[in-house]
Amino acid sequence: MTTEQTWKVGPLAEASGLTVRTLHHWDGIGLLSPSLRTSSGHRAYTEPDVVRLYQILALRRLGLGLDTIATCLDAGIDPVRLVGEHLAATEASLAALQALRERLAHVHTELTAERTPDTADLLRLVQAVGATGPTGPAAQEVLHRHLDDDQVHALADHAAALGPAAHYLLEVEWPQLYRSAEALRTAGVEPTDPRVRRIAGRLDELSRLFSGGDTTLAAAVRTAWREEPAAMSGVPDAPADAWAPLRTYLDQARRSS
Repeated sequence: MTTEQTWKVGPLAEASGLTVRTLHHWDGIGLLSPSLRTSSGHRAYTEPDVVRLYQILALRRLGLGLDTIATCLDAGIDPVRLVGEHLAATEASLAALQALRERLAHVHTELTAERTPDTADLLRLVQAVGATGPTGPAAQEVLHRHLDDDQVHALADHAAALGPAAHYLLEVEWPQLYRSAEALRTAGVEPTDPRVRRIAGRLDELSRLFSGGDTTLAAAVRTAWREEPAAMSGVPDAPADAWAPLRTYLDQARRSS
């Protein structure tokens, strides 16, 4: 029988390359807390805590904020997908760095030989420096009915720019925000409550991320959701008015802000 390894905050900070202050902060906000208390009363991180620490760091590397990371971890994530996306992001970064290295080396060779790099070389170098569809088929059909081709392409471009983060924002955080709002609504919490207003604010923030701040595009997507919620939500048997009470509730929260 083996004894599970544990870590105090200092050794874990040193091993992970983080600061003790960061770990204390994550403990304070409930993102990552030591799950063991030793016989002497000291708090210690366990192996499952270290797994969660990796998940936090991987999700942060994919561009997610701490609030979204907490939502993802609480909802449960697919470790195979997470590691795969982390691997893909790392390989893309390495490829971009390798391209940048090659182009820098070429320009450096030209300059060392007192030759002026041509414009094409410089443009390739600029490109290398700069180098360093979010919905299912049914929803895509709906979007094509409500958006023109330029808007559909713009929506796809904004989602692509978010990279792997788009998956977690759309498929984990966004539904969880709606579930949380519906739970508050059915519990009789007033839409003016700060908790409801925060949810409405975050939903609007996500909308801006995927629309690029284009209010016309955002309005068209909202219309698609309002008129064809079954296809947009991926719930084929959802009635047309399924989200009407929640939509009204969130709109009231927005007006109260």
